[in-house]
Amino acid sequence: MAATPDLTLLGLSEQKVKDTLKNAALTKLLVDVISATKTHLKATNVPEASFSKQQGTLLYHVGTRIKNQCLQHIPLIVEYIANGGWKSEQQVVAGLEYLLANTVSGIDRKALEAASGVGVVVTVDEIEDAITELINKYKAQIVSERYGFAVGKLLGEIRSSLPWADGAYVKKECDLRLLEVLGPKTEEDLAPKKKTKKEEKPKEAKPTAAKSGQPKEAKEDELATDGASTIEELMRTRANFHKPGENFTQDGYVVTPKTKDILKQHLKETGGKVVTRFPPEPNGILHIGHAKAININFGYAKAHNGICNLRFDDTNPEKEEEKFFVAIEDIVGWLGYKPARVTHSSDNFDQLYEWAIVLIKKGLAYVCHQQVEEMRGHDVKFSPWRDRPVEESLQLFEDMKNGKLDEGEATLRLKTVLEEGKVDPVAYRIKYCEHHRTKGKWCIYPTYDYTHCLCDSIENITHSLCTKEFQSRRSSYYWLCNALDIYCPVQWEYGRLNVNYTVVSKRKILKLIETKTVNDWDDPRLFTLTALRRRGIPAEAINAFVAKLGLTMSQMVIDPHFLDATVRDYLNIHAPRTMAVMEGLRVTIRNFEDLKLGSSLQIPDFPADPQCSKTHQVAVDKVVYIEESDYRSDSKDKSFYRLTRDRPVGLKHLGVVLFVEEEKKTGDRVTELVVRAEKLSESNKPKAFIHWVCKPVSVECRLYERLFRHKNPEDPAEVPGGFLSDCNTNSITVLHNVLVDNYIAKSKVYDRFQFERIGYFSVDPDATPAKLVFNRTVLLKEDAGKQ
Repeated sequence: MAATPDLTLLGLSEQKVKDTLKNAALTKLLVDVISATKTHLKATNVPEASFSKQQGTLLYHVGTRIKNQCLQHIPLIVEYIANGGWKSEQQVVAGLEYLLANTVSGIDRKALEAASGVGVVVTVDEIEDAITELINKYKAQIVSERYGFAVGKLLGEIRSSLPWADGAYVKKECDLRLLEVLGPKTEEDLAPKKKTKKEEKPKEAKPTAAKSGQPKEAKEDELATDGASTIEELMRTRANFHKPGENFTQDGYVVTPKTKDILKQHLKETGGKVVTRFPPEPNGILHIGHAKAININFGYAKAHNGICNLRFDDTNPEKEEEKFFVAIEDIVGWLGYKPARVTHSSDNFDQLYEWAIVLIKKGLAYVCHQQVEEMRGHDVKFSPWRDRPVEESLQLFEDMKNGKLDEGEATLRLKTVLEEGKVDPVAYRIKYCEHHRTKGKWCIYPTYDYTHCLCDSIENITHSLCTKEFQSRRSSYYWLCNALDIYCPVQWEYGRLNVNYTVVSKRKILKLIETKTVNDWDDPRLFTLTALRRRGIPAEAINAFVAKLGLTMSQMVIDPHFLDATVRDYLNIHAPRTMAVMEGLRVTIRNFEDLKLGSSLQIPDFPADPQCSKTHQVAVDKVVYIEESDYRSDSKDKSFYRLTRDRPVGLKHLGVVLFVEEEKKTGDRVTELVVRAEKLSESNKPKAFIHWVCKPVSVECRLYERLFRHKNPEDPAEVPGGFLSDCNTNSITVLHNVLVDNYIAKSKVYDRFQFERIGYFSVDPDATPAKLVFNRTVLLKEDAGKQ
């Protein structure tokens, strides 16, 4: 049984020691700090007994605040605490900040001491004068609020003006001066204050769900709290990333003797700009989760006047196709971003191969013959070929390259262990498959674990932004760059975006296509970005939706209605209103000529915006069409306020009121109404106005519902039969004779409209000059029946 570490030098309470020992990483750090302190005390002939409790507390602060990059400076830190140079927590914090900021450039003791207030003496007179000035500044407020005044305001301002002042004396003097001004507390001061109920703010989502591997279901108020109105605002205000060239200040970043020179060269090549990249695999169509990645990478660069590359991670030729390269670049442009460069991992195949040879020669990579099954799992033993001679691995690796070994017969593995215990990730595997770009040149291809960080290095990426599942690869990312003594970017992680009631896996979408459940990757029932575009969702709405999500580390599961709400907000001010009749009922106005209405009418595109002058022209004639559902023969249903035999109704925009005179039927179905019309007045004002069309054109409308019935169609507990069994067979309704105003006939693909009282619609790519086709993008408001 291991001995309990001795933390007595820190002067902690018994309970605090117990709590500290529960944190193994902190305990190890504190043990190292204590060991260095004892060494220093012994070297300077100072007895441990003379080490004060206050100094022990400062050592504890060192353990809780020090970064890995500063561990080499522990003896120096201990020296300043032991000899009384640092007497307060503020000095320790300031000293650690200086050491971190100068890890690469080198430590100047004079600059360190100046930055941390070593030797600065703040006199009692200085403290008292500063407090007098503040008491006078806030005297009226102090007298008004008495002991309810926030003393912390005074203490905070003193700390700003006199950062190295004795905190205990400052607090004592403040209390004394308040007593002088206010006198002893009265009965009223001592009486319990009535609590005013504060408006509860939504708590920030904690990444507990991510730890358990279960994405967290997002709530609407959390989105409002964590996000921003635009991606640029989000990246400027929420993304507290390092500045270019300050990579070494980040947790886990490895500093080597060459780091300073490498970063200097990196800044020279980038001009100090932010450089990011979006690195998709060209083996499928991008989905809604990729929209977050695109916005974060391009948005961060844009917000900081930097650049972002589109880099195709084309290392798996078996699944890569030309159409995916084209579609991905198209979607990035559709979302409003232009890459600084379009690059490919395959651009670097020669360099990656040369680096693999360097790693073998350094004893950091080896050729292995284990099968995939033997490498999987968390309790994997080291390969029996891990220590094979360097020359042997070099020869075998060349044999792999030259096609002398079969697929699966050998891999090149890196000699490192990932955070989650994965041993020696594969760097190269054999694939006898022609590559989209390099054709038949290679039969060995690098893996993501090997390629990604090295391509980031080659492209001088400043911020390697990726989803949280790659956090476990961060240490191998840094290890590999430093093993080759090349520039090492910083990896930052953010929570992945998942959506309920859908699947986004490329393999599963292919299954849906193969089984003809959906038509293709752009079927509007899917959540691929091409599908969302086809449904009529604007790129601007997707970008706004991503900005609302924020930069939480927790993986989020979003209900589709969150996206729908953002789409409505956008279309409400960008999609012109028009009238359309989904299932038409012919109405003949018997006395039309008497009304003298004219043959056309100008209708505003945005009636709710009086500042907008845009209008469209519709025909006016004796025959109009209304919705079948807007007419009932009887008036028994008192909640139905539209047209009946004995209840009139108004026509929107036209200013006339219709009175039914005759029904014409085919069988039991009413096929036409003959009506009398009156101009609208105060005496005949009806309870409802309905939309209508005149001299219309016929178009096709496709109405989409959710493709899956359950929130998580991939969860066996929810859907034991598998995701294909969960498909909603009524997820599309096609109306072939929807009537719209003639002016719409010349609409182009992706033109969007709000069909009044019905929903938002967009022209589908299937549309032709002879027959328009519309997709329903979203209803006017969330369907209350959906859960």
